[in-house]
Amino acid sequence: MLMLIGPVRLEVAPFNATEYTHTHGASHVEKPIMGVRPPLEWTGDTSESWLLRANLFPETFGGESALTVLAFMRKSGVPQYMLRGDGTLMGWVVIDSVTERSSFLDGSGVGRMIEVDIAMRRSQAPTPAGYFQALRGLFGDLF
Repeated sequence: MLMLIGPVRLEVAPFNATEYTHTHGASHVEKPIMGVRPPLEWTGDTSESWLLRANLFPETFGGESALTVLAFMRKSGVPQYMLRGDGTLMGWVVIDSVTERSSFLDGSGVGRMIEVDIAMRRSQAPTPAGYFQALRGLFGDLF
């Protein structure tokens, strides 16, 4: 396993994560003082975000159902747990957007290769009721 986002496993096949970007920072306020360089006061962390890039090869390996699950997780707005393949706990994230780029279209218009970008931001853990409701909705949509 390369990465886990909620119930979606990114592995070498069928849903192959190829790279990710992790952005985090701090916020500072400038305090103007006459005659000197203004000192900066740290005011806290800024948003923490990830951009995960992955590839699907539906004709060869399948895996298109993962796109449906990602769409549901994004629509629900419920935070999902993210785990890196080496066991590092990345924390709770919400999915901001999922971008799909299909290439090498087959005769029915389905891409033989689908590149997927998943944009996520760190979030608080969901309430137990909110998480249960999201899981119930997820399995209701799939079956």
